[in-house]
Amino acid sequence: MSQVTGKPPVVWLLDDQKPGHRSQLKGLGNRLRVLCGANLHWLDATTIPVPVWRALFGLAPRLDLPRPDLIIAAGRRSHRLLLSLRRLRGARTLVLMKPGFPLSWVDGAIIPAHDGVPERDGVLVSEGALNAMTPMARLTDKPEALILLGGPSPHYEWDNDRVLQQVTQLIQNYRDWRWTISGSRRTPPELQAELEALAGPRITVVDHSRTHQDWLSHTLAGCRAAWVTPDSVSMVYEVLTAGLPTGLFELPPRQPGRVVSGIEALLERGRVASWQDHARIMQRRGQEAAPLWEADRAARWVIQRFLGGGER
Repeated sequence: MSQVTGKPPVVWLLDDQKPGHRSQLKGLGNRLRVLCGANLHWLDATTIPVPVWRALFGLAPRLDLPRPDLIIAAGRRSHRLLLSLRRLRGARTLVLMKPGFPLSWVDGAIIPAHDGVPERDGVLVSEGALNAMTPMARLTDKPEALILLGGPSPHYEWDNDRVLQQVTQLIQNYRDWRWTISGSRRTPPELQAELEALAGPRITVVDHSRTHQDWLSHTLAGCRAAWVTPDSVSMVYEVLTAGLPTGLFELPPRQPGRVVSGIEALLERGRVASWQDHARIMQRRGQEAAPLWEADRAARWVIQRFLGGGER
């Protein structure tokens, strides 16, 4: 509940229309609604132009919405709007990333550990970016698995042949499994074409551009395992949040960096399995550890710090 009014808190979510940022806001917003009855209002920051001077001086544009108790922004294109709103009376401000402005300009931040910002007063360090996935109550007993592929990135050396070889080896080694394979917007067209040639009675190849927004959660609900290329960091964390045994395809890192170190940390903690350890993923019958539900942990932190601790 709102500290000031005793009513359900009003939360504004500033969205820059990027799917990953929207997923972060949706994941946190959904948990705030469940845990404290938050009244959520979405704002498309790309349609509300804010001059730099308004952001610098904290001068809010006129918005016909209930006065907020908390304003949350994800994505750099939402930051000017967030900063312009930071002086609204009674409103706290929160950013979901390491921002390009001083953290002292907002009331709080939730920042992935791989960004290297130490946890301190007003900063929650999360394991990966938040997402909108929710843990499944139990895994299916059916031998069904999902393969999620990224593409060329600054972090890993992408090799179509190497990826395809690992995909086909999995399918051949586990002939009694059904497989769903999906690329992404970064997957090279030539690899996508080779994947589509694999389609058959026990292999479904999905065109990612034709999926709906809940496709991943619905598909994961019917799977017992998932394999992801390590460049696809957001997908790795979504699968982990769902609670599936998760394996990573093998790609060599380009150079040490925050993304690579984050993936290596998951491997070291046993959150994910390497390609060489594929039997561990395919032979598991249940969850070995609690799902990585960072949106729930973050929501509880937000409620305690900014919304008066008013969980329902």
